[in-house]
Amino acid sequence: MGVARLPSRVAGALLCVVGSALPALAADKVPLDHGDTAWMLAATALVLMMTIPGLALFYGGMVRKMNVLATVMQSFAICCLVSVLWMVIGYSLAFTDGSPVIGGLSRVFLRGLDLTTASSLAPTIPETVYAIYQMTFAIITCALITGAVADRMRFSALLLFTAFWLLLVYVPIAHWVWGGGFLGTAGVLDFAGGTVVHINAGVAGLVAALVMGKRRGYGVENLAPHNLVLSVTGASLLWVGWFGFNAGSAVAADGRAGMAMAVTQIATAAAALSWMFSEWMVQSKPSVLGIISGAVAGLVAITPASGFVAPGGALVIGIVAGVVCFWASTSVKNALGYDDSLDAFGVHGIGGIVGALLTGVFAVGAFSATTDSPDGSPGLLEGNPGQVLTQAYGVAVTLVYTAVATLILLKIVDAILGLRVDQETEREGLDLRLHGETVH
Repeated sequence: MGVARLPSRVAGALLCVVGSALPALAADKVPLDHGDTAWMLAATALVLMMTIPGLALFYGGMVRKMNVLATVMQSFAICCLVSVLWMVIGYSLAFTDGSPVIGGLSRVFLRGLDLTTASSLAPTIPETVYAIYQMTFAIITCALITGAVADRMRFSALLLFTAFWLLLVYVPIAHWVWGGGFLGTAGVLDFAGGTVVHINAGVAGLVAALVMGKRRGYGVENLAPHNLVLSVTGASLLWVGWFGFNAGSAVAADGRAGMAMAVTQIATAAAALSWMFSEWMVQSKPSVLGIISGAVAGLVAITPASGFVAPGGALVIGIVAGVVCFWASTSVKNALGYDDSLDAFGVHGIGGIVGALLTGVFAVGAFSATTDSPDGSPGLLEGNPGQVLTQAYGVAVTLVYTAVATLILLKIVDAILGLRVDQETEREGLDLRLHGETVH
């Protein structure tokens, strides 16, 4: 009798959980802006496109043919896993009122939302849209890390690590900067994710690459990309999607969104050219991989600055990012001898640091002005050198916390499942050995 009743009891328990997350329709409608809502719906779709198919193709084309499906699978699976965890608890801990360190539990399972609910952080759009928009940021941040450990990480270990890392690293830092936490209160400027997304993912990727060690045959065998056309396609989708990333972070269809779009285009083009010309001078030939890597470096660097700088500042940020990220991804990586497979740290970590610091140089006070701070947060060029120090503080906190927390989580996952595939799997390819499929 007890066994027979078990399915119904389980079903009843699930209905209770889901039912508690379903709100009643609000009696009093909150005034929402239809234009802002339409733009943010589009921006959310654009940012999701950055991961699938954008990042999946970008990374997939840069690995060897025997690992392309495994690489694409990682981005797709991370998208699914992070979506569920974000709905269950991630959004609530990151973007609701709590302490300066972590948010509260008022939006667990997204409970309390109805057709008219709005967040105080985005008062003119439905909170459902804001929650899913922020979900797409969490998705791509976790997916970016996979570039540092391509060709050698167990799929099961990646999923467990991603779950831990999302909740214990990404969520707290998102709250610190954007959700009312101590970094945002201290005046750290990060419009669309220089610290929260790129430094965070880049540093995590570097730590993971160091813990896991080099790929089999690194420095000896030919580990060249198998299909750069896929990578160019992915980079192009990233570029287009990034307008949702940066311009969408205005959370409104307004002048700041327009300026963010303009400076994003300028910085990206400048960085692509500066990487290309740097490579041309050093290695005698401009490569396709170089120009698309430069474009991504420019997208990364302008991200924290996009809502705060003018076109002139964006041009400089892009030029500097292209040169510095090229140097970091070639000379520095080779000198230090670590195997960051697809340059997650060299492009995202270093690019994020460059962008965060230069935001403190080029920030225009009028662009960051609010009703609470009518003078905004001007940068060094407007006579406020202290903003550079504030930016450096945000960078340092993110670097230290992410590095330490990621190291601990990797060790825990290694003890539970083991991080790295065996030599035979690495030799034959992850596609066949882990997923039973191959590309023909």
